[in-house]
Amino acid sequence: MTDPVLDLAPRGSISIDCVVNGPISTNTYFVVSGDEALIVDPAWEGDKLAERLRSAHPGVRPVGIVCTHGHGDHVGGVAGMRRALGDDVPYLISASDAGFVRDAVASMRVRWGIDTEMPPEPDRLLSEGDTVAVGDAVLQVIDAPGHTPGGIVLFCASAEGRVAFMGDTLFPGGHGRTDLVGGDEDTILHTLGRLFRSLPEDTLCLIGHDGTTTVSDELERNPFVAHALSLGL
Repeated sequence: MTDPVLDLAPRGSISIDCVVNGPISTNTYFVVSGDEALIVDPAWEGDKLAERLRSAHPGVRPVGIVCTHGHGDHVGGVAGMRRALGDDVPYLISASDAGFVRDAVASMRVRWGIDTEMPPEPDRLLSEGDTVAVGDAVLQVIDAPGHTPGGIVLFCASAEGRVAFMGDTLFPGGHGRTDLVGGDEDTILHTLGRLFRSLPEDTLCLIGHDGTTTVSDELERNPFVAHALSLGL
């Protein structure tokens, strides 16, 4: 697979609100631009997330719910948010992970005893090269398989800087687990190679769990990134 081609020119303005929620502390992000908001990875209790969105960002209209991958701790709040916000708020996920969600939720139930509500059928299926608009900003979709078969990264070049919503593809000094259902170590290394040849070094990486990092920091200290790049993966 060739490396992603990204538009690096700043476009629009965004603010980002992170809400940690769910049984394994997933980062849900509210991406706000003008009077619109995009929800990334609603993990749990979607009705409460919807209320948090309304109270923290009054007057902002939700325009979409996007999941970076199909694991239960990243899709578990979709159904509740749709009930609270309305069925006209579209749910987006990659084409590859749309059919994977049911098995992923079942696996989490068996493995950890965590049950999550199944999301509805997606309104839009995403793949590399697609874009998702919010306000005057644009998020660019990058295919990022490995943690799951259809993981994606969402890259945004805005007036405030460049950010990438990584889901569980990347963690500071490491990468997402590949021992869960749908994971593959060779594939995630190929994904890291593609990402770190393409993303600008000043990109802020917003992770699915715990804290943030940057592309420059990971180029300096992440052995998996270094390995992938050294092999030309």
